[in-house]
Amino acid sequence: MITGSIVAMATPMLDNGDVDWESLDRLVEFHIAEGTDSIVAVGTTGESATLNTQEHCAVIDRVVKTTKGRIPIIAGTGANSTSEAIELTQEAKNLGADACLLVTPYYNKPTQEGLFRHHEAIAKAVDIGQILYNVPGRTAVDMLPETVARIAELDQVVGIKEATGDQERAQQVIDLVGDKIAVYSGDDETAYQLMLKGGHGNISVTANVLPKKMHELCMLAMSGKADEAKALNDELMPMHAAMFSEANPIPVKWALHLMGYMSPAIRLPLTQLDQAHRADLEKVLTQFGLV
Repeated sequence: MITGSIVAMATPMLDNGDVDWESLDRLVEFHIAEGTDSIVAVGTTGESATLNTQEHCAVIDRVVKTTKGRIPIIAGTGANSTSEAIELTQEAKNLGADACLLVTPYYNKPTQEGLFRHHEAIAKAVDIGQILYNVPGRTAVDMLPETVARIAELDQVVGIKEATGDQERAQQVIDLVGDKIAVYSGDDETAYQLMLKGGHGNISVTANVLPKKMHELCMLAMSGKADEAKALNDELMPMHAAMFSEANPIPVKWALHLMGYMSPAIRLPLTQLDQAHRADLEKVLTQFGLV
């Protein structure tokens, strides 16, 4: 079981829009050195929506090869087409990923039965650990706890990223499936609360810029040290907020640019952080000694 601070890693790009492979290698080494427990390659923060299939697989391959087994790699392989999700998941397995993260099919609004059959088909097709990813604010479909319980019975399903930020929902999911699969937070601001309820870690945006502190937060929360976890999370709240001043990954890519880890390049239809937010973000980065 993969546990702890799992960074949803940004994908560096050159000014011409190509993937910046040298900067990608540097980010991987940064996370390993700073105590990140696992990396998600090509998730939402990694701009999965704007990479083509060849690039998507090439990033997974590069992260796996650079990591060399030092920490587990989770490949983002979700799609709103079941056949495409199967193809990406199979390729991630072939490339040596340790598990896959499968976002609920977006835009086409499947029913709960459709969600079950989607994951059932992927689980039957590919022999690799599969983590469900429920983020209705971005996908326009909500995987209900009862559906999660059905899907958790499938042999390949090993976890769920519950990104609603709703703690009542988090408790429902943990009560239903927490003894069968890992339950991860996908909401940095409330992640410690989910882990105190019995969650197994946090798939994090903030960990891109503060990997050591996010690892520490996860260890405190998973150890049941509620007061210490809350105190650290309170300290981190300005950064959590700054990472979502605009749609992810716009702020985090600008932050990593200011920190010297990548160019500010981002692919349309996403744009670089608006001038209105830049001073506030730089102030938070300065507060944490990052610039």
